[in-house]
Amino acid sequence: MRDEYDFSQGKCGLFYREGAVLNLPVYLDAEVRDWITERAKAKGIEVGQLVNELLKRDIELIEAVK
Repeated sequence: MRDEYDFSQGKCGLFYREGAVLNLPVYLDAEVRDWITERAKAKGIEVGQLVNELLKRDIELIEAVK
């Protein structure tokens, strides 16, 4: 890396998009990934759908205890 960079021609907010949604990657432990993948295949659904179902159930349980 250089000691200094010249940003004098830079434009603030050039790539900003209001309301843009950032989908974050989620990295699962291999053991968890394998278990979820097996269950998703058995149910005939995508892994993401199964993960969302499981998380929604967890959220419901957490909210019920509050």
